[in-house]
Amino acid sequence: MNPFAWSFRAQFLLGGAICFALVGFAIFSQLQWHLEPCPLCIFQRFAFIGLGAVFVLGGLFAPVRAGWRRVWAVLALAVAGVGITIAGRHTWLQISPPDIPACGPPYEFLRDTLSTTNLIRRVMSGSGDCGLVDWTFAGLSMPAWSLVWFVLLALWGLYAGLRRRSRRGWTSDSFGRN
Repeated sequence: MNPFAWSFRAQFLLGGAICFALVGFAIFSQLQWHLEPCPLCIFQRFAFIGLGAVFVLGGLFAPVRAGWRRVWAVLALAVAGVGITIAGRHTWLQISPPDIPACGPPYEFLRDTLSTTNLIRRVMSGSGDCGLVDWTFAGLSMPAWSLVWFVLLALWGLYAGLRRRSRRGWTSDSFGRN
């Protein structure tokens, strides 16, 4: 079955599922492989959650009119753009790390020196060194993979929202609307 021929609803719900699977992988890698997230990693997770929410809401409300599908596509692009910015900055910090840790002091230092309220406000958790590469797959670090996924999901959302729909009815739609 060709996912490029799926309905807007199916395409957006798939985008949401991918976003939440990526967040699940990040949490798995933190808990099972003990990869402590830095503040930029946490922000990338928030961006994936936000993008996933846009995809799921767009899929659930699956507009019939092309104008509303375009609105959902632009909203997905905007949220993905935030993720692209964060992941791009993080990847750049890993490629050319500064002499001083890029994200601030380590979590342990913050815990010892800040009140609980200030600690939570400070970005919830993280190791503090965004320039550290502690995991790679196929030559790319986790932030680089996040950047790739944000770009792919932005293109996916744009494709789903901007493509012309067939007027043949329900033939290419597995969820009810084209």
